Formats: sequence, structure tokens, C-alpha cells
Amino acid sequence: VFQKWVNREISNFDYLIQLNTMAGRTYNDLAQYPVFPWILRDYTSEELDLNNPAVFRDLSKPIGVVNEKNAKTVKEKYENFEDPLGMIDKFHYGTHYSNAAGVMHYLIRVEPFTTLHIQLQSGRFDCADRQFHSIPAAWQALMDNPNDVKELIPEFFYFPEFLENQNGFNLGQLQMSKEMVNDVVLPKWAHSPEDFIYKHRKALESEYVSAHLHEWIDLIFGYKQRGPAAVEALNVFYYCTYEGAVDLDALTDEKERKALEGMINNFGQTPCQL
Repeated sequence: VFQKWVNREISNFDYLIQLNTMAGRTYNDLAQYPVFPWILRDYTSEELDLNNPAVFRDLSKPIGVVNEKNAKTVKEKYENFEDPLGMIDKFHYGTHYSNAAGVMHYLIRVEPFTTLHIQLQSGRFDCADRQFHSIPAAWQALMDNPNDVKELIPEFFYFPEFLENQNGFNLGQLQMSKEMVNDVVLPKWAHSPEDFIYKHRKALESEYVSAHLHEWIDLIFGYKQRGPAAVEALNVFYYCTYEGAVDLDALTDEKERKALEGMINNFGQTPCQL
């Protein structure tokens, strides 16, 4: 697969899907859903210029520190973390770039994710301000908040329907603007959900991304995923997100085991290292 990708016989999209599959990710498990990168950082221009490197996100950095301003906070959090019981390793992020709640967050307008979201929120929609209502606003939130480190899901590159409220769900209204949450607000350069998907997919297959995608792959699937390289890259997550960090079979106490399973499901999981 790698050789095929290097020879450009398969697309960046296909390569990412194959890596996700090899690392144990699947559409059948929300806790291990395929993970894709944010690839752009320009959501405000009238036109998207894919020949300009400045429109792309820096793929060599975890999403939590793509904004330089957050790097200091993230570093300090890691350096100052002490677990008095000595069980929990130091970490940069207490949340994860891929977890069940994040998948439902993006896919809230489409069943069965709508129902799953409502179940997660004890029978109703989460408050409107916390919902996925705008792509530019979602990117801005990531830039402002080092605790929000959600990467994307594959749907952002092929499935325009998830950006539309075709089922007419009442998702509430935003506090500040009093605007009803309906279809997802798109970047200025996208004229429709289909146009967004078309341009976003084009961006994924662009020359810039083809040349830098391996840097992101190193963080998520490769050598910067754990150990000293991960520490240096500001890429360490909460201990129970890593494969093999917790031996569930060794836990005899049913309650303790259930609690840990719940934690792993909610926190998200780091893919198997390839």
C-alpha cells in the first residue's frame, strides 16, 4: 500500500482509509472510528487558492498546538502533572482527537447518529452552542482552545448530506446571535454542501497535502504516537487511550472493569501503532 501511495497509484483519501483499517479503525465502532486530518486553515476567504501553502494547516503538529499560542499551555500542563498514586502517566491532552462523542458531534443531523447523540445527552439535544453548527466556527474553537483537539472524520471528504438538516431537527438556537441551528454554516468559498465536499476533497489530493501528509501520519499512526518522540511533538494523550495500557482481562472486579471500559469508550482510542 505504501509503495502504491508513494508512486501515486492510490489517492491520499484511499491511503488514509487503508491506514485506518490496518490500525483497527472501523465505521462499526464509534470509539474507533476512522480519523482524518483537518487539512485547511482558511475558512474565511471568498476563493480557496490551493496553490497557496498558507491556506493549509501545519500537518506536522498535533491539532491542539497548530496555534502556537496553545503550545506553552500544553507543555506546562504536561510538565506540571503529578499523579500522587503514580498510576497515571503525564499527558498533554485530557481529551482525544477521535472519540464516540466527537463522531456524533459531526454527524448529529444524520441517523442513526441523531438518536445516539440524544441517548448520550439523556434524552434531548445538547445545548445549541455546543453543537456542530459552522465549519469556520469549529476551526476557530480549535485554534482558541487547547482542550478541543477533534480531528475530522472521512465524511468531510465525500458526504455532503451530513452538512444539511434534511430531517428538520430542532437543534435549538445560539445564545448570542439567537440564530437557529439548522444546516451547517460553510466557509465563504463553498457555495453549497456539494461544493464544499468537492473543494475539500480537492484540497486533500493537492500537491501540498501529498507532500506533507506523512507528517500527520507519523503523529497518529507512526513513531511520534508514543514514547520520547511523542513527548517532543507535544502529542501525548491520557494513558487509557493507548493500546495495551490497561489489561482489562486482568481485572477481576466487574465494577472496576465496567468503569474502565466506559472510560476507554468515552475518551477515545489511539490507533494501533503501525
